[in-house]
Amino acid sequence: MDQSLLDRLRSRDESAFQALIAEHQNRVVNICFRFLRNEEDARDAAQEVFLDVYRALSGFRGDAALSTWIHRIAVTKSLDALRRGKRKKRLEMVRALGGSEEVEREAADPGPDPGRALEDGERADLLRQAVAAPPRNQRIAVTLAKYEGMSSAEIAGILETTPGAVDSLVHRAQAALRRRLAKSLGRRVSGEAKMDPTEIRAGGV
Repeated sequence: MDQSLLDRLRSRDESAFQALIAEHQNRVVNICFRFLRNEEDARDAAQEVFLDVYRALSGFRGDAALSTWIHRIAVTKSLDALRRGKRKKRLEMVRALGGSEEVEREAADPGPDPGRALEDGERADLLRQAVAAPPRNQRIAVTLAKYEGMSSAEIAGILETTPGAVDSLVHRAQAALRRRLAKSLGRRVSGEAKMDPTEIRAGGV
């Protein structure tokens, strides 16, 4: 990045910051979406990313490229939002189990084929659990590599590690996903063709 532009950003030049947003907004929204899987949530998270960038620009040391630093913040914000969302869903579930009218209505009228719905729901749960299971850095590496098309070097900058370590993270995550899906689906699915776990992309988080 041009040093003069960075100096303008650090001095809170509004036009420079707007130019920064225009340059990085689409990529940041895309990164957030890959983790949150919801466009509105992704855009909300992206706004928080740029607010954090604005607040922290004066402390940016330039140890990494500015884009790498921004993407690192985007990943962190996305994972934070994901954790908040899971806590909210757990709270809503607890409230629902307390006996709301909506739960009672659904229990009274589960739909035309409740057995099939339960089966499909269990299958979807297995897939979600398998995909969400990789450790944090494996999950980040796979998502950025498979969905954002980032190179190992770019991801290494975000995770503050080496390209070789990123390659290893991606390999381990994909291998672990195949094992988990093969084990889970092999145990739960019977009397039908089993899903090939190699068809599931590990980055779908």
